[in-house]
Amino acid sequence: MPQKEAPWLFRTYAGHSTARASNQLYRTNLSKGQTGLSVAFDLPTQTGYDSDHELARGEVGKVGVPVSHLGDMRMLFDQIPLEQMNTSMTINATAPWLLALYIAVAEEQGADISRLQGTVQNDLIKEYLSRGTYICPPKPSLRMITDVAAYTQRHLPKWNPMNVCSYHLQEAGATPEQELAFALATACAVLDDLKGKVPAEDFPNMVGRISFFVNAGIRFVTELCKMRAFVDLWDELCRDRYGITDAKYRRFRYGVQVNSLGLTEQQPENNVYRILIEMLAVTLSKKARARAVQLPAWNEALGLPRPWDQQWSLRMQQILAYETDLLEYDDLFDGNPAIDRKVAALKDGARQELAQIDAMGGAVAAIEYMKSRLVEANAERIARIEAKETIVVGVNRWTEAAPSPLTAGDGAIMVVDEAAERDQVERLQAWRAGRDEAAVKQALEALRAACLSGQNVMPASIAAAKAGATTGEWGAVVRAAFGEYRAPTGVSRSPSNRTEGLEPIREAVATASARLGRQLKFLVGKPGLDGHSNGAEQIAARARDCGMDIHYEGIRLTPAEIVAAAAAEEAHVVGLSILSGSHLPLIRETMERMRAAGLDHVPVVVGGIIPEEDAVKLRAMGVAAVYTPKDFELNRIMLDIVALVNPEAVAAE
Repeated sequence: MPQKEAPWLFRTYAGHSTARASNQLYRTNLSKGQTGLSVAFDLPTQTGYDSDHELARGEVGKVGVPVSHLGDMRMLFDQIPLEQMNTSMTINATAPWLLALYIAVAEEQGADISRLQGTVQNDLIKEYLSRGTYICPPKPSLRMITDVAAYTQRHLPKWNPMNVCSYHLQEAGATPEQELAFALATACAVLDDLKGKVPAEDFPNMVGRISFFVNAGIRFVTELCKMRAFVDLWDELCRDRYGITDAKYRRFRYGVQVNSLGLTEQQPENNVYRILIEMLAVTLSKKARARAVQLPAWNEALGLPRPWDQQWSLRMQQILAYETDLLEYDDLFDGNPAIDRKVAALKDGARQELAQIDAMGGAVAAIEYMKSRLVEANAERIARIEAKETIVVGVNRWTEAAPSPLTAGDGAIMVVDEAAERDQVERLQAWRAGRDEAAVKQALEALRAACLSGQNVMPASIAAAKAGATTGEWGAVVRAAFGEYRAPTGVSRSPSNRTEGLEPIREAVATASARLGRQLKFLVGKPGLDGHSNGAEQIAARARDCGMDIHYEGIRLTPAEIVAAAAAEEAHVVGLSILSGSHLPLIRETMERMRAAGLDHVPVVVGGIIPEEDAVKLRAMGVAAVYTPKDFELNRIMLDIVALVNPEAVAAE
C-alpha cells in the first residue's frame, strides 16, 4: 500500500460556562481522538474585563470560557500536561496576558517552557475590520503583537506567536481577493514591525513561525484555489519582500474553521453537508492542505452545540483522514488547467488590492478603507441572496421541509447555566481576597512602566500573572497606557448606488417622515461586548439606502449609553443586535431604562441568534419584533420598521 502522510491536527473550538466545565469538555474530546485543543474565551476575557465588570453582565461564559486570573487558567488545564499538548488560543487584544497565564501554569506543572507548542491568534487588524474585540488603537496593538512574537522567539521557539486571521474577513463579506490581500497586508505590517525587535539572523525563523487562520466557504473549488493562491503569494512575499531564501521558512502554514456564517437556522440538518464540502476545500489539495482543522457543529446557527454535536464534527474529520485514501496521494490538482486559471486570477486580483493598501501606507493606515470595502462587499452578497442570484437551499429555495427530528424536544442545543456567571464572580472575588495585594500592585506598576517605556510587555505580564493580577487589571493598565479606541463602522452617511427594489420602501419612509414632521430616525445599537457587527452594519446601511436617518455608533455600548442616545437623537425606532447569547439580560435592562427615561413609546426591535422560547420572553418584555438568521430579507425588515412608526405608510404600498 502507498505510504500515508500524517493527518492534520483534529480540533474542535470549545469553551463555555466555567473553567471547570470546559476542562471536563477538553478531556472528553481528547479521549475521543481529538489531537489538539482550540480554546474559546468569553467576551469579557477577550476584551480585558473581569467577570464582575458592568460590561460583562450577561456575557460571562456565553461564547467561551471565562479566565480572570491564574486560578482559572490552572483549573482550565487541570490534568492536561501542557508540555505534551498543542493548544490554539483564539485570543487577540489580551493575547499577551492569556499567553502569560498559560506559561505560568505550564511552569507550575514543571514543563520545559521551550517545548510548549501552540498558537495565540493575536491578530488585531481583523478585530478592527470584523470581530471587534480590540482594546487599544492600532499602533500600540501592533507593538504588543510583535512583543509576543519577539518573546516567543527567545523563550518558546515552537510557539506560533500570531495567527493572521482571514476567517472573520470572509464572514464580514470579503471576496476571495480581498481575503487574500487583507490577510497578507496584515502579515506584512507585523513583519515590518518585528524586523526591529529580533536579530537579523533570527528573522527568517520568525517569518516561519507566522501562521494563518482561514475560512472555507461553500464555493469549494474557489476556496481550494484560494488556498493554493495563498501558498504561492506567501512564498512570493517572503522571498521578494523579506529576502527569505530558505524554502521551509516560506511555507504557508494555516489552520482552518469552515464557514459558520453559511450555516442556516432553516433545515439545520443540511449544515452537515455544508461542513463536509467546505472541509474538502482545505484538505484535498496536498500542496495547500491545512495543518489543523476545526469544524463547527451542525446546529451552531441555533445556539451552543452539545458535546455530541462536536463529536459528530470530529468524526467527519476522522472518516476523511483514516477511512479514505486521500492521504496516500500527491497533489490531485497540479497541472489542472481550470485550477491554474482560477488561481492565477485570484493572485492577480489580490496583488492589485495589496498594491492599493501598500500605496496607502500599509494595513494600519488602510483600516478605514478596508472596513468600508468589507461592508460594501457584504451588502452585495446579501443582495444576491435576496434576489435569488445566490441559492441557499432551505433559505431562498426549497423552503418546504419535514420537521427535523434532530431539533425536536428539549436539549437540542446546550444552554449555559445561569448560575455559572454567579459561580465565576464569587470565585473571582475570593481570589482577590486571598492574594497579596502589595505584590499585585507592584507587578501592575511594573507592567505600566513597561508599556510606557517601550519594553517588551511579556515579562511584566508573566510576573503579574504569577502575582495574582486579574484580566481586568491587566486590561485597565493597558487602556491607561495606550488609550481606548473606537474602530470605524464602515457605514458611510451617503446612500449607496444600490436602489433596485427599494422604491416602494423609500416611498413608505417618505410618507412616514412627512407624517412625523422630520426624517424617520432609526437608532441601531449593539449592547454588551459582542463585536460581531456584520448584521448591525447591514441593517444600518439598508435603512440609510431606504431613506431613513440612521444613528449607528458601532459596538460595545452599555444599555445606559444606548438609551441616552435614543433620547438625545429623538429616535423613532431602536434596533438592537446581539449574537453572543446575552440577549435576555441586556434587553431586559435596556427596556427597563427605556421606560424609566419616558421612552416606552419608542418601539424596540431585536436581532440575533435567539431561540424561539427566548423570543417569546423578549416580546413579553415589550420588544416589538425579533429577527434571527432565518430573516434574511432586509427589505421585509425595513417595511416592518416603517410600519411600527406609521402603519398607514406601509398599508398604502
